[in-house]
Order: sequence, then C-alpha cells, then structure tokens
Amino acid sequence: MNRLPVKKIAIAVILLMAVVLFFYFDLVRFLSLEFFKQSQARFSQLYGQHPVRIIFTYMVIYIAVTTLSLPGAAVMTLAGGALFGLVAGTVTVSFASTIGATLACIAARFIFRDWVQNRFGDKLKTINQGFDKEGSFYLFSLRLIPIFPFFLINLLMGLTRMPIKTYYWVSQLGMLPATIVYVNAGSELARIDSLAGIVSPRLLVSFAVLGIFPITVKKLMAYIRKDRVATKEKT
Repeated sequence: MNRLPVKKIAIAVILLMAVVLFFYFDLVRFLSLEFFKQSQARFSQLYGQHPVRIIFTYMVIYIAVTTLSLPGAAVMTLAGGALFGLVAGTVTVSFASTIGATLACIAARFIFRDWVQNRFGDKLKTINQGFDKEGSFYLFSLRLIPIFPFFLINLLMGLTRMPIKTYYWVSQLGMLPATIVYVNAGSELARIDSLAGIVSPRLLVSFAVLGIFPITVKKLMAYIRKDRVATKEKT
C-alpha cells in the first residue's frame, strides 16, 4: 500500500492547522467586503504615509490567502483597486495572486502528486500525455474563465507534470483580464454591495471565447498540416 511520507504528512497537517486557526479566530471577517468598505479611508491614509510597506503587507496577506485557498481573494482584489489604483493595483494583485497560486500548486504537488501518480498512474496516463502536449493551453483557458474555482485549479494542476515555470507565466497571463476587471471595479468600492454583479454573463462569454481561442487555433493548424501531408502523399 502506498502511503504519504511522514514529511509530507507533517506539512499537510501544518497547512491544515493554519486553515483551522484562520476560521477558529474568525479572521475571515477581515477579508469581507464590509470590512474593507468601512476601513477604506484608514487604509488609504496609511498607504499615503507608507506606500511600500502597505503594498508589501498587502502582497504577503494576499499570497497567504491564495496559498492556503482561503476565502477573500476576490475582495482583496477589489481592495487593491481601491487603495492602489488601476495600474499599481493590477501589477500588485497580478503578482500576488500568481505567486500564491504557484505556491498552492507546489504544495499540492509536493504532498499529493507522487501518491496519486503511483496509485492511479495507469488511469491517468492519457491525461498526463494530454497535459504534456497541451497543458499550457488548457491552463490558460481555465484561468481566463472566472467560473472555475481558483483553488481547485491550483490543486488539480499540482497533480500534473507541468513545469512550475510554465504554470507561473500561463497563470499570470490567463488571470490578467479578470484581475483588471476586478481591480477597476475596486475603484468604485463604496458603490459595490456584492461580488455578483462585477463580472457580467457577456463578459464571461468573452473570456470563454478568448480562453479557447489559442487551443482552437492550434488544433486547426495541426489539422491543416495533417491534411497537406495526406494530399502530398496521394500525389
């Protein structure tokens, strides 16, 4: 029977305890939309006095939230737009969210991938081959469509063999459009009552079309090349 090594179990327990403590002390209240709206003036004042320190602290918290798959990333993105503006907010959120997602992927890979591959390797052979060839296109599509849970993508991609470097830059590029939308919405934080209306159905469809476009083009080009080879062989 394949079992997780003690070191991996220990790290999994530490991460789990961090999540449990987060909810036990009700820290989620500090990542709510209401809290940021009530504290916007104070945070803006602190940012004006200590911009570098506030951006650094913000990024550390954002990275921790995304690494541990805690709720509040969307609200923090809005807060980033409210505090830092569109350009600085987009840059800050883009790097913080991507670093956090990458760390979550690394954690999932370190703890679970070997166990999953050893236990289900034969059944996952086709999936592994598909991700080896076109994993970056699949990841880009998933990142670009905000309806897919952020933490679930990090976990599942951690079980694949995609290089971390590829995972990082594809994630940053794929999440950028939604990041810009949320950061821009954050500039009107006082007028936002919920997260539901920020991304409209039309915008989701646009993201979906943009997400599947690269892999569609790749498949089409492969089909055209294959058809040309077949035609040459016939002649």
